[in-house]
Amino acid sequence: MPLPATSASLIRAVLAVLSGALASALLVLAAPVAYAGGDGLVRQEVTFRGGGGLLLHGTILSKDGPPGPGPGIVLVGGSGAGPRQEYRQEAEAFARAGITTLVYDKRTVGYSLLHRNLGLLADDALAGVRLLQSSSGVDPRQVGLWGFSEGGWVAPLAASRSADVAFVVTIGGSGYDPLRTETWNLTTHLRHRGVGGPFRRTVAGPTAQFMASTGLFPAAGYDPVRVLERLHRTPVLALWGEHDTQVPPQESARIFRETLARAGNRHVVIRFIAGGAHNGHRTSDGFDRIGGPLFHGKKLGELAPGYAQTMTSWVRAVAAGHPLTSSATPAPGQALTTTPVPGHAWYAWLAPALLLLGFAAYPVSALLRRGPVLRPVRWLAGLGLLAVVAAVACPFAVFVAGDSAAAPVAWGRPAVWLVVQGLAVAVVASAGVSAAALWRRRPTPSWAAWLRVAPVGLAAVGFVPWAVWWGVAA
Repeated sequence: MPLPATSASLIRAVLAVLSGALASALLVLAAPVAYAGGDGLVRQEVTFRGGGGLLLHGTILSKDGPPGPGPGIVLVGGSGAGPRQEYRQEAEAFARAGITTLVYDKRTVGYSLLHRNLGLLADDALAGVRLLQSSSGVDPRQVGLWGFSEGGWVAPLAASRSADVAFVVTIGGSGYDPLRTETWNLTTHLRHRGVGGPFRRTVAGPTAQFMASTGLFPAAGYDPVRVLERLHRTPVLALWGEHDTQVPPQESARIFRETLARAGNRHVVIRFIAGGAHNGHRTSDGFDRIGGPLFHGKKLGELAPGYAQTMTSWVRAVAAGHPLTSSATPAPGQALTTTPVPGHAWYAWLAPALLLLGFAAYPVSALLRRGPVLRPVRWLAGLGLLAVVAAVACPFAVFVAGDSAAAPVAWGRPAVWLVVQGLAVAVVASAGVSAAALWRRRPTPSWAAWLRVAPVGLAAVGFVPWAVWWGVAA
């Protein structure tokens, strides 16, 4: 029996009220819950949409007490996976100073060893700025960015795209493009391991050119100078550790200072953290860390003395409407100067490719066509293939795995590189033996036989200048 119209309307109204109440309850349950950690700080777990709509997870830290409109800052991490725990000490230092802080897990979608989109990372940072602007206790006009290492490229890029960014703090930011920066980082660490100049020049020269020409190094040509030139009025605090061994601190500070001055920015403060490493944490020489928590089994080091106070006092001055006028402290010494990476060149990748094809031609032809096989030429082909592959792979592994790929070191060279040099000698010796064997057999070999030998012979001839250029002969 159908219900009367009035009864049906009443039921629908009751259901609507109940569903609304249920939805409100679910929203309350799903909303981020702030909790005090017993250390004077309040933490709030949040999620927000970054570049491309990707869901990012983070934590907002603030000082426990009556909320008031104060400054906020978004922490942008360095290269790699970058979970938020890596920057816990900085986040807590800002929050204790009354600066509401967002620290978030770095994206793993659209970011990898072979793909680095700094623009996408900048979109993530700006999404974090918008989140803080809408947070209670934050003055939406005083939200800035802090960028570490790779974040030293991302934070200025984000600020150049949006007027919402009130200020920028960088620590360990490089004034050079990523590839030139990485070659300096690698050669500095190789030097620390006792690797001599010849192999370091191979890494910084032909190998870096090979990486750029093949597109294997992501964002190799990103130019931070063009971005800094767009920061006309944004106050900038640029910091480097006294013992930074991952970006060239002296050269980078000069580039920041000169570029921002040329842009007309009168609020650029450049400082060096005494006893600080690349990340501003305590170190004795830049290669170790002193104290602090463990992260993935490695010490992060505790914050260097004065590091946090320098940042927090500067941010508070900016938020109060009194940004410091431009100044710079003297830069510490820099053990190595950077070297420009050679420009893209076809021969950087084509030369080894042609050598491989030339050496491979003889064994391939032997498989495809029956006939006499000269043992010395067979050895030449095999050794040539092995030498070219090993010569490229050895310094390439340094780019992939870092300076640890060069261990162990003997006589100023990675032990593997000594093997490569031995293979190169064996290739030259095999070429001589093969030429002598062919001479003794003349005029027996047919034109077909000579055509089979020609590619490996040309490869052997071309191998010598290539090995000199690649640094194998040094």
